[in-house]
Amino acid sequence: MRAPKTNITVRFKQEYFNTRFVYDPRRLVIWRQVARYIQEKYIPEDSRVLDLGAGYCDFIHHIKAKEKYALDVFEKLPEIAHDDVTTFVCSCTDMSPLADNQLDSIFASNLFEHLTHDELLQTLGEIRRVLRPDGRLILLQPNFKYCYRTYFDDYTHLQIFTHMGLTDLLEMTGMEVEFVRAKFLPVNMKSTLRLTIPFLGFIVRSYMQSPIKPLAGQMLIVARNRPVEGL
Repeated sequence: MRAPKTNITVRFKQEYFNTRFVYDPRRLVIWRQVARYIQEKYIPEDSRVLDLGAGYCDFIHHIKAKEKYALDVFEKLPEIAHDDVTTFVCSCTDMSPLADNQLDSIFASNLFEHLTHDELLQTLGEIRRVLRPDGRLILLQPNFKYCYRTYFDDYTHLQIFTHMGLTDLLEMTGMEVEFVRAKFLPVNMKSTLRLTIPFLGFIVRSYMQSPIKPLAGQMLIVARNRPVEGL
């Protein structure tokens, strides 16, 4: 008797965590600094926050918030998330477990480039639905303009974005772009991870605060959710 077939797309997405995105505890040091920087500027501690495409929950675990949520197709997400994080194992194209206007902030890191065009438009529609009017979408995203040489070293990249193109896309879907940093962080942090932990935290914190960004290939974009007309 043949074993039941596994959906190849689902299996492909799960295997990503065993190949390109293997767990590394040293990333926590980097994310502690990134989360602190973003929280100080954009996420009040009384917020309801979603980490979209949360992976190992490296971002949401370092955020202080009234309510914390994590959403990903990663099957091990509920095992990884801390007790104060509510998890949803589902696609970002259908966030039906979340109510309309439920969230104050949504953060997504390195997610949009893995989606097809249709999936991205569905995801942006869901983001607008679950964010309250004037709520924030915070995106950390590879900027093709500055990392084109290595962009497709990741075999799961389906689309390309620059800070200009992504800004136009967000505005087209009804968001109001509040802040754009075309160069924010390096795309590949593997060399940085070789540093000792105390020095690593100092380097990352100093890098984000510096106006000089050598090797930066990731952008930071923050947008507000405009109220839907007629409501």
